[in-house]
This record gives sequence, structure tokens and C-alpha cells, in this order.
Amino acid sequence: MSAVLEVRDATVRFDPQLMLARTIKQRLVQGWRRRRAEPFVALDACSLAVGDGEVVGLIGRNGAGKSTLLRVLAGIIVPQAGSVVRDPGRRLVPLLELGIGFHPELTGRENCLLSGALFGLPEEDVAARIGAIVEFAELAQFIDQPVKTYSSGMYARLAFSLATELTPSILLLDEILGVGDQFFVRKSMARMQSLIRSGITVIMVSHNLDFLVTQCDRLIWLEAGRITLDGAPAQVAAAYRDSG
Repeated sequence: MSAVLEVRDATVRFDPQLMLARTIKQRLVQGWRRRRAEPFVALDACSLAVGDGEVVGLIGRNGAGKSTLLRVLAGIIVPQAGSVVRDPGRRLVPLLELGIGFHPELTGRENCLLSGALFGLPEEDVAARIGAIVEFAELAQFIDQPVKTYSSGMYARLAFSLATELTPSILLLDEILGVGDQFFVRKSMARMQSLIRSGITVIMVSHNLDFLVTQCDRLIWLEAGRITLDGAPAQVAAAYRDSG
């Protein structure tokens, strides 16, 4: 199975003091005054390869590095060491934070067109899918309203519907299968199962171990930025449960 995503010895460190500085002035002042704090290592020489059509679940406690790893795979975070290799012929759609990238002043329809353009889709292609996106998200009455007027649930429904309707080759998911009301959760679970059956590559973070065990080809357990275990879902999940 050929790899469509590969991370080689990726290391990501965050400077806690620079993260707190919001302005250039604050950063300059901190550069003079700060007592040197140890950087937080979010990923520590992490390596993995994901094959074409593989469904991989990332598990671990909060702060283990799961979301950072997804952002490295998406190209949002560039590691200070190591490298990331992506198949340029695959459309990668990151659904890491619902509605990220939406412009609050634009309508739901306009944001769909904008997001489609960012993913390299022609406007007419996205426009042809708007009906299906709106129907799944159940936003027919609101699609031409600015998204700043949306509730968090409406935001979630539109973002999920849009991302999964854009026929991704690689889909990155970060804890989004539990958002919305119970009816939307069931719909999103069903759609994810359909996408998985279609053969796309999926890498997802979730604390729903039962769902991951039934849907994934493998699980990767992260602790302190390192891979503790990578293998068959049932075995990895059992070892993770026993560790707690």
C-alpha cells in the first residue's frame, strides 16, 4: 500500500512566553525581560506513514500531541525538525475546527464558495453542490444569512456538510463527530461511515474509542508527543484503557 501522507521525525516545540505575547511590543519586551522557560514539546521525533485508503485513529490524553500531529499533516504547522511528505495529487481537506476560515460577514453560501476555492475547486463545481450541502446541514432558511448570525450548532452543521461534500481524497478530523445535537451526530456518523466505505484516506482524532475500533484499520496512541503504540484497533484500545 503506497503512502499518501508521511511524517518523518517531526518535532514541534512551542515557546510558552511567546505564545502569550499578542503584540510585537510584548514580544520585544519579553525578549529583554523574560526568564528563560523551557519550550513545550508537542511532538517529539514523531514518524508515521498513512497508506492510500487507510483509516487511522489517533488516541491519547489531552495534550498528548494528537491535534498538533493533524495540523502538521495538514501543513498548518511546520515542524522545527523533520519533514512531511504529501501526495500532491490528492485533495486534502482538514476539518480540524468547525467553521475555521469562515468569514463572519459572508453568508453561508458565500463561505461555501470561498472554501471551495481554497481547496482548488472551480466555483461552478461548488455551486452545483450547494443544494446537497444545504440539505444535509438543514440550513435552507439561513444559507443566505451572514454566518455571524449562526448558532454554534448551525456553524457545525454547515462546516461538516461542506467538508464532507467536497469529495476529499484525504480527510483530517479533529474531535468533530460529537458536535451538534444527537440527530446531527447520528447523521454525521452515518456520513463518515459512507465516506470510509468509499475508500478515501481518513486520519481522525476522537475520544470515542468504540467508534474508532469499529471504523479504523489501525490506531495510534500518542503520549507526550511520542507514539506509544501503533497497531490493530482492538489491541491498541485495550492497552490504552488498561493504562488509565
